[in-house]
Amino acid sequence: MSSQQDNSFQEDDRERKGAFYTPRIWVELSQKYIADVLGENWQDEYYVWDCAAGTGNLLAGLTNKYHIWASTIDKTDVDIMHDRIENGANLLKDHVFQFDFLNDDFSNLPETLRDIINDENKRKKLIVYINPPYAEGGNIKQRSGTGANKTGVATLHKTKERYKDILGKASNEVFAQFLIRIYCEIDGCRIANFSKLKILQASNFKKLRHRFRASLKKLFLAPATTFDNVAGKFPIGFFIWDTSKKVTFRKKTADIYDKNGCFEGEKTFHCFDKAEPLTSFTKANGNGNGNGDVMLIGHFEAAAPDFQHQRNVFINNVDQYKKCGGLHVFVSNHNLIKVAISFAVRKVIPADWLNDRDQFLYPNDGWKADREFRNDCFTYMLFSNNIQSKLGVNHWIPFTESEVNARSKFKSNFMTDFIAGKIKRTNGDLFSNGRKTKKLVFSPEAKAVFKAGKKLWTYYHAQPKCNVNASLYDIREHFQGHNAKGKMNNASDDETYNALIAGLRSALKTLAKKIEPKVYEYGFLKE
Repeated sequence: MSSQQDNSFQEDDRERKGAFYTPRIWVELSQKYIADVLGENWQDEYYVWDCAAGTGNLLAGLTNKYHIWASTIDKTDVDIMHDRIENGANLLKDHVFQFDFLNDDFSNLPETLRDIINDENKRKKLIVYINPPYAEGGNIKQRSGTGANKTGVATLHKTKERYKDILGKASNEVFAQFLIRIYCEIDGCRIANFSKLKILQASNFKKLRHRFRASLKKLFLAPATTFDNVAGKFPIGFFIWDTSKKVTFRKKTADIYDKNGCFEGEKTFHCFDKAEPLTSFTKANGNGNGNGDVMLIGHFEAAAPDFQHQRNVFINNVDQYKKCGGLHVFVSNHNLIKVAISFAVRKVIPADWLNDRDQFLYPNDGWKADREFRNDCFTYMLFSNNIQSKLGVNHWIPFTESEVNARSKFKSNFMTDFIAGKIKRTNGDLFSNGRKTKKLVFSPEAKAVFKAGKKLWTYYHAQPKCNVNASLYDIREHFQGHNAKGKMNNASDDETYNALIAGLRSALKTLAKKIEPKVYEYGFLKE
């Protein structure tokens, strides 16, 4: 069938069903990758079953219709594929059938396909070629290649119940349910699937990785935004697995393609099941464990240690602590530097579609001797927090009263005293010897941040209705105000303020670029 003819049917199907498809650019590339792994004659030497076929667009371009089977949960999709066959689609009507892969028994499969699955030698020549739903339990909107928002996608399937002990928390992911049934019940086959990358790295998939021991032969990445009806900026991978090879995943280098299908380079993925997460580093030594004088000055919250949750990493007031998932640490004189490091390494590198699932880890010991790195992180944190003076005493003012021409004394000089080495921060940590503390010494890039910040604070304290104890958040709120929905505006009518805050952000960006290489050097992230 010609590409033009096939596209016309896709548009007709889209109007009739509102269905969503694997983009043709990735269909063609995936078949090229299969040929790279299995050889140019793979379509004649192997059998293909798309068990999440939707209206069958993933099979476009395949030539040997006698080796192709397509099944879908929706009878209407079967009717559409049958209509396409009548109009020239390269499929056999008897090989296209309704089948609920996550619930139905294999005895309901066509005899021709069942014979392949039941024959050990033929089974090794079977490729389960799929783009299953990416939906998590309770959300059926993120689908690709299997039709639009079909009822029952996120409900309790027999597969989920049968393999719940193997899947663990991964059972909420529909594509994981597809993978485990294929792996356990069609042992020895090849799997060529599109999916998110959680199978490689996500902590919720640790139990599944322990059981899903297949050799990953090839992998390429594409932006999720190129897939119809898939929200979010993250990578979708195309995986080629050989389930006959029982291999525990350790690492794999993937090819990267941009939204236009242009090759952009490579990215290596590591398994971190035996690695400690960054959260363990932050929790170490806590708030002093009762040794010495502990002064609580804030609350550090950090969600799961990956870029996907970067927005859920922040420092706010002690009273804003809420018991929920993720890391929660009260910030004190004893752990302030460690919190600063944890905060900065998770913030200085912008999140993008490609690093979305990268995991932050417990570092190696290199950072311990790097005072400049620690103080750079401290500076970045000091000018990037969400402390609000109306919610408690603001201990985060980075300047003395005289430096910013304040009209009266601050309620707290904690931060400038900490910088000057006047506040005990021992508890056996690395930043003092237990008897005295040292003044923090800053790099030129950190000094530039302080300089830009000082100009901003000084300008604010010259305002008629300034709050003497204002935090950075308070200053931004004063000049930028809120919109009708209560969200802080992005800019102010005060052009002097706009220039000053832009100067501070520029200096912070430069500092972030300086910190970034150390994030990899000290093992907080793997390249």
